[in-house]
Amino acid sequence: MYPSDISDKEWKTIEPYFEPKKTGRPRKHSIRTIINAIRYMMRTGCQWRQLPKDFPPWKTLYSCNSRLKKSGIWQEIHDFLVKKVREMIGKNKTPSVDTVGLVIAAEVHSASIQDRDSALNLFAQAKCKVPTLRKFFADQGYIGKLQNRCLLETGCLLTIAKKIVDTGFQVIPKRWIVERTFAWLSNFRRMSKDYEHSPLTSKTNIFFNMITIMLHKLAHS
Repeated sequence: MYPSDISDKEWKTIEPYFEPKKTGRPRKHSIRTIINAIRYMMRTGCQWRQLPKDFPPWKTLYSCNSRLKKSGIWQEIHDFLVKKVREMIGKNKTPSVDTVGLVIAAEVHSASIQDRDSALNLFAQAKCKVPTLRKFFADQGYIGKLQNRCLLETGCLLTIAKKIVDTGFQVIPKRWIVERTFAWLSNFRRMSKDYEHSPLTSKTNIFFNMITIMLHKLAHS
């Protein structure tokens, strides 16, 4: 047992997503054990090869993690838990004004692409998941033509949060919600630096670790 292991209560919440297949070869290693290994790696930041020997072989874990990542199941579970957490704290399943700090959509791209250039993809993902969205907030790096394109392509206003004063350090209004979420994710050492070669892996890591955060919230509610 490791502190990062999924608890019985947490496992019960997501177990239905991993029902054993009725056909085919039975699993040699349980999905719960595989999840525990991934959680250990995310929390400690270790390499696959450095996982403790009481977990299945690292090549097996790497292969299973790759299949789960490509299946999209982590994003599916993530979206389900977002609704569960919102219900728990007494909010609508579909956010109208989301101040909880949960992730609705995520976009990861190479450093050669500016955030502004990929923003429309992110806005479209969010709008698809939450059709009631009417407004996005962003910092001043997104000011300009993107605001018009956002309105035309998603029907949503892109509002630029501005400083109240021009001098001195000040947290931009609404920005603290995003920074709080970043702080939650920074507790996972694997995300302290982007070691991944694939944007899909980096994106999946966000959803996987948010699942860990939300399961903890639900289990201790």
